[in-house]
Amino acid sequence: MRAVVVYESMFGSTRAIAEAIAAGIGGDSVVVPVGGATRELVKTADLLVVGGPTHAHGMTSKQSRTGSPQYAEKSHGDLTLEPDYEGPGLRDWFHDLPGRAVHAAAFDTRASGPELLTGRASKGIASRLHGHGCTLVARPESFLVDKAHHLLDGEVERAQAWGEGLRAAST
Repeated sequence: MRAVVVYESMFGSTRAIAEAIAAGIGGDSVVVPVGGATRELVKTADLLVVGGPTHAHGMTSKQSRTGSPQYAEKSHGDLTLEPDYEGPGLRDWFHDLPGRAVHAAAFDTRASGPELLTGRASKGIASRLHGHGCTLVARPESFLVDKAHHLLDGEVERAQAWGEGLRAAST
């Protein structure tokens, strides 16, 4: 099975979760930032997993992403921006995603707390995947970060286990 795990990440937490999910899926898994997720690559997937950070209760937007450099600067070196943070976001990427009946799953990273207060990008991601003809093999999943945008203990391991479950659900 060929899995393509597409992620958008500002400070690295979402990338770390994407890598852990791919490790759990195993096999011929590819992890790629949204800017590198070409139509051709996506067409090779038997399983498409897409994730991003939660901003303003949902998926990032051009406007919500503009504050990332200032936020990293205020962290006094505790956060560094991902090399491709200025590239396209998931919202834009979905406009060019080909419609294709393929197994898929959605995830996000978000602040720890009630969903009503934090929001969840994974719901919007799942909706867009479904709208492009994908069959969701799992409920949208959230992986939690603290107020400083660092993954909580155990989240990487939980992401790997979730990836193992995606593999099982896709075969």
